[in-house]
Amino acid sequence: MRDAACVGEDPELFFPLIERDGEPQVARARAVCRRCRVLLACRRWAVEQGEDVGIWGATTAAQRRALRRELFGGPAGRTTGRTVDARRE
Repeated sequence: MRDAACVGEDPELFFPLIERDGEPQVARARAVCRRCRVLLACRRWAVEQGEDVGIWGATTAAQRRALRRELFGGPAGRTTGRTVDARRE
């Protein structure tokens, strides 16, 4: 992901202690993500890998958990046939 906008940024920016909408650090991290050429690939990877900490592809862990539930169903992990395009934030 050498084309990522976060290359050269402080990695701590993307791992805030409080990961909630409205938190200044979350807003700063998401602003970096929003200008990124690989935002959707990053988000897709984080959802598919179950990345449950940090800001990835302009999403918080809670947003990614919701995407996983929507895409892969409940505990059985049944797929809905949707892809992880997930353009919402």
